Amino acid sequence: MFKSLLTGAAVAALMVAGLAGGAVAQTKTKVTAYTALENDQLGPFKAAIEAAVPDVEVVWVRDSTGVITARFLAEKDNPRADIVIGLAATSLLLFEKANLLETYQPKGAEALRANFKDTTGPYTWTGMDAFLGIGCFNTAEAAKANIKAPTTWEDLTKPEFKGKLVMPHPASSGTGFLQVAAWLQVMGEANGWAFMDKLHDNMAVYTHSGSAPCVQAAKGERVLGISLDMRGVREKNNGAPLEIITPKGAVGWDLEAFAIVKGTKNADAAKKIADWVTTKGANELYGKFYAIVAHPEVKAAPKGYPEAAEANMAKNDFGWMAENRDRILAEWAKRYESKAAPK
Repeated sequence: MFKSLLTGAAVAALMVAGLAGGAVAQTKTKVTAYTALENDQLGPFKAAIEAAVPDVEVVWVRDSTGVITARFLAEKDNPRADIVIGLAATSLLLFEKANLLETYQPKGAEALRANFKDTTGPYTWTGMDAFLGIGCFNTAEAAKANIKAPTTWEDLTKPEFKGKLVMPHPASSGTGFLQVAAWLQVMGEANGWAFMDKLHDNMAVYTHSGSAPCVQAAKGERVLGISLDMRGVREKNNGAPLEIITPKGAVGWDLEAFAIVKGTKNADAAKKIADWVTTKGANELYGKFYAIVAHPEVKAAPKGYPEAAEANMAKNDFGWMAENRDRILAEWAKRYESKAAPK
């Protein structure tokens, strides 16, 4: 009898504990995060955020930069996201201009690199890491065709590169847009478009992924792919016969950044995530995927990363890039859409 009472009490205690555990689980706030992070980054980022902010559950909505940007703007009258994380800063500037972002400066933001922070006010976005547009040059395929490694982007307009180039579509890929924008800023608009006209003659296809051009070059399908810096280093470190090309003063780049969506019903949870974004621990996570991160104490460049890459970054005006994005993409499509890969 006594044993039965103990057993019953134990069962009752377990039931109460279970109900309590269920109550705790139910108190987790689901935060919808729009992102252009790579698919293999979603798991680690979700785990890190939820470990740092235990009362939050991250729900991803993921696509390429151009698609997420267009979706977010299309939903401006009825936003479905709570936060934007891992999206190009130029996209967030568009959202800021449309008054779609919440004003909030995360704790610790003052310690970050100056060019990784919103400096225009009111403060709405925070940079996480930088991604660069580089050339993945397949030395083995080039040797077969007796092609020398290019040292400038203009070298890619030479006849020997005809049909042997690939780059991302700037409307679909942040990597594509940042490089087009860099050419226009560094060369001037008239010279920039004239250069891209010649480049187009040698281009095989414009992909809808920023990583795909380097993957194709690594496989020997193209001699050179204009692509994401870290993808190039990864393919090279995996044994591909690649040389990473970073032309002096003309490497396009953008920041992946974070912002809170204006009017979110989960503002408190979103601010907790914002405070995590600026931490050294968060930046160490970014450093597993990107060589240049916001926190100056985190050194993340992997083996094989080109030493001159950061020094060769173009002088970017993010405001100009955001303000002129639609005009640039419309002009680009009018000139070059004929070689876009099927969607």
